[in-house]
Amino acid sequence: MVDYKIPRCQIVPEADSQTSFTLDGMELFRWHYGGQYPRPFFHPVNGPSGANLVRMGHPGAPDHDHHAGIWFAHNSIESFDFWANGTETQIRQRQWLDYIDGDDYAAMAVILDYYDGHEDRPLLNQQTVVALRPLPNEEYLIEIQLELQSPQGVVNLNQTNYGIIAVRVGASIAEHFGGGRLTNSNGQVTEANIFGRPSAYMDYSGPVRGTNGVQLINGITLHDHKNNPSYPSKWHVREDGWMGPSINRDAPIQITQSEALRLRYQLHIHDKWLDRKEAEKIHREFNLSKPWSITKSKHKHRSWEINREV
Repeated sequence: MVDYKIPRCQIVPEADSQTSFTLDGMELFRWHYGGQYPRPFFHPVNGPSGANLVRMGHPGAPDHDHHAGIWFAHNSIESFDFWANGTETQIRQRQWLDYIDGDDYAAMAVILDYYDGHEDRPLLNQQTVVALRPLPNEEYLIEIQLELQSPQGVVNLNQTNYGIIAVRVGASIAEHFGGGRLTNSNGQVTEANIFGRPSAYMDYSGPVRGTNGVQLINGITLHDHKNNPSYPSKWHVREDGWMGPSINRDAPIQITQSEALRLRYQLHIHDKWLDRKEAEKIHREFNLSKPWSITKSKHKHRSWEINREV
C-alpha cells in the first residue's frame, strides 16, 4: 500500500457547477458558476468563527440581488451593463484549466467569457486564478488574479464607480444593519469619510454568531495591488454592507487583442477587528509577490499548469 498524505488545502469540484475550497477537510469558501446565474460568485466565505461573512443580496433592497457574496462585474463595457441583473448580459465559465492541491496553498484556474446578450461570441475573455493560502489562527488569504483579453478588437471599459470586484458582507457586519465598521488603509472609518477616496486596502469587520453560538468579531480586508492601473483605487463603499475598488472611477481603460488587462486582488479573512499593523505587513507581501501564469503542461494527465511567474 502506498503511504499517501492528503494535502491540507484542496480544490473539490461539486455537483451543480460548484467548486469548494477546503482546509483540513472543512470548507472555507465556495465558487458558483452555473449558467442559471448572470455571473459567477463566491458564497459562502466562512470566517475563523465558522460563520459565513458574506451575503446574497441587500438586507433592505430587493433590487440589489446582483450583490452575490464576492463577485466580478462591470456596469459599462462598451454600451453593456454586466453589473445589474436582467440586462441580458452574462459572464459564463467556459472551462476550468487547472486545480492544484497542497499543504501551503491550493489554486484554481478558469476561463470566463463576457457575453453581451446579442452576439454569440464573447466580448471579453477573463483568465481567472483563485488561490487559497492558510494563515495561523484559522485565518486565510484568497488571492485573485484576473486577466481580461479582447478576442475581437478594442473593448472599452468606460468611466464608472462599479467594477470589477466587489464584496457584500453579512447584515450583522454592515455598519447600518449591524455592528460593523468600514476602515481604509489610512485608518479612516465609516462611509462618509471613505467613499470615493483612494486607499491601498479596505476592511469590513463586525459581529457574527460563531458555530458554537457565541458572538465574535470577524472581518474581510480587500487589498488592491500596486500594479493595478488605478492603484491606490478610489473605493465605492456603503454603510449598508458592501465595498469595491473602482478601477474606472476617473478614466476609461482600453483592452486590445495585443494588450490584456491584468488585475490582482487579495482578501484577508480574519479574526477580530482590523489589525492595521498586520494589514500593512500582508499588503507589503502581496505587492512583492509574483503574479500567476497558466501554461500548457508537460506532465501526463494534466493539460494546464498554474505557477508563479519567475
